[in-house]
Amino acid sequence: MTTLIKAEQLTRYYGKHCAVNQLSFSLAKGQILGFLGANGAGKTTTLQMLCGNLAPTSGEIQVNGFDMLKQAKLAKRSLGYVPDTPPLYKELSVNEFLRYCAQLHGVPKADIPAAVKLAETRCGLTDVADRLIANLSKGYQQRIGIAQAIVHNPDVIILDEPTVGLDPLQIIEIRNLIRELGRNHGVIFSTHILSEVQELCTDVLIIRQGACVLNARIDALPAEKSLEAIFIELMQAGDL
Repeated sequence: MTTLIKAEQLTRYYGKHCAVNQLSFSLAKGQILGFLGANGAGKTTTLQMLCGNLAPTSGEIQVNGFDMLKQAKLAKRSLGYVPDTPPLYKELSVNEFLRYCAQLHGVPKADIPAAVKLAETRCGLTDVADRLIANLSKGYQQRIGIAQAIVHNPDVIILDEPTVGLDPLQIIEIRNLIRELGRNHGVIFSTHILSEVQELCTDVLIIRQGACVLNARIDALPAEKSLEAIFIELMQAGDL
């Protein structure tokens, strides 16, 4: 499988506090990696470093073979990122906003209409394309956040708790979208909902106190234990 992300000994300090501690993992095309940890474990800090929004104190990140520190522009071309609160310009229509995002991502002008139409179709936004974002539900706004992350067809999609605050039907829609994206991309999916990881993901990465305590295929986990039981055991284990 093609390796899309390779993180080696990723470490980040805030003053004397170590938020991420020598974290190493990889992501390949076709993988959906569930990224788990308790609050304060270092998940968001890790995602910020993977996206190039935050520099690591030490360690290396490669995206599609490009070094995030030395070749940031090339590395970021392969990334699509959705934070827990998508950055939307709510005074724009869905179509206007996605056209703007396509321009920011460097999509050639002639290709923008087709790229926007495809993103709207994949995210179930065709029927609301001309409506103002401010007038749409949170479920639709989450979909728009994902659409802006895939409008340039990146190899890697990073989702930080994309189902927070959604109702059950909206959660099902977002899960189906993530499953579809995982067929042709590499996806990192951060969440607190363990059942989502069990249902959606091919792999799971669990961190505690900024360090990896589990990195495994979902289908390789003990059949007699739920992911919830494994997670609780790891969180309650002795000091690292």
